Amino acid sequence: PPLGLLTIAAMLPESWAKKLIDLNVSELHDRDIQWADYVFIGAMSIQSASVHQVIERCQKNGTRIVAGGPLFTGNPEKYPQINHMVLNEAEITLPMFLHDLKMHRPKKIYKTERYADMKHTPPPDYSLIDAKKYAQLSLQYSRGCPYNCEFCEITTLLGRKFRTKSTWQILMELEKIYATGFRGNVFFVDDNFIGNKKKLKTDLLPAVFRWNKSHAFPFSFTTEASINLADDPELMNLMAMAGFVKVFVGIESPDEASLQECDKQLNCQRDLIECVNRMQSAGLEVTAGFIVGFDNDTPNIFQRQIDFIQNSGIITAMVGLLNAPSNTRLYKRLRG
Repeated sequence: PPLGLLTIAAMLPESWAKKLIDLNVSELHDRDIQWADYVFIGAMSIQSASVHQVIERCQKNGTRIVAGGPLFTGNPEKYPQINHMVLNEAEITLPMFLHDLKMHRPKKIYKTERYADMKHTPPPDYSLIDAKKYAQLSLQYSRGCPYNCEFCEITTLLGRKFRTKSTWQILMELEKIYATGFRGNVFFVDDNFIGNKKKLKTDLLPAVFRWNKSHAFPFSFTTEASINLADDPELMNLMAMAGFVKVFVGIESPDEASLQECDKQLNCQRDLIECVNRMQSAGLEVTAGFIVGFDNDTPNIFQRQIDFIQNSGIITAMVGLLNAPSNTRLYKRLRG
């Protein structure tokens, strides 16, 4: 489900009537657009073609548009048709928009260079979705990543300081997901779940284990983590006990020179296959991301990637071409 929009919905005034259309599982009808005073759009770059279609339909039906999320925050100048842009983290910018809207003077763009305190983030409004339409639900524990890979947009959008919700907030969100009737896998969508290992070990994971056990283990969990998870047997064991069954890791490349090039220092000078195998031995299925197209890649990189994936036992591999999202260090380097 679109976790960003569900979280935004929870921040809107309770008196507002709200409807959520997830284009991955539902069709958007003109009557939905006509029903609304404002259409809020959230999207990532891969959804840009769909976004243009939605914008065109909103304009045709005379409905005003409020946009936010990674796509618009990274490229606001590409969408002059948008009536109002609520950029960066909505915990800061959405209240500004709502205040000005109440005063009948909403501005075109709301943005900030500050980062939100996630302890003030409300639980997503899961009541807006039909949980039966989804194979997996999601929640967010943290934002930010302490690392600074050259191609990565995370630090540009969310900073390098690791910020978390409280354990109490996460347990509340699990209760709300449980109340939907959903049973199955829940994805912690954090870009690097293990940014604060001590807090995970002493607080969050023991609490999630107790919650899951007391509810007869209705959920298993998936998340994303850096490769150094493999260095911490205690943490991997606690994750498995709490119900984590799968972790996505950014491997990127088996080529040391390419890893050095993109400043993926954490992956350098280590046996990556052994790291993957340690996670698998701890009970965590490893899925991973790979990139081809680094300056240091040679024509044999394709076979090397295939061999690495086969030899590591990685079941699901996401292999893509190197891209340079706007405002990343790679983008700035290429622009000169």
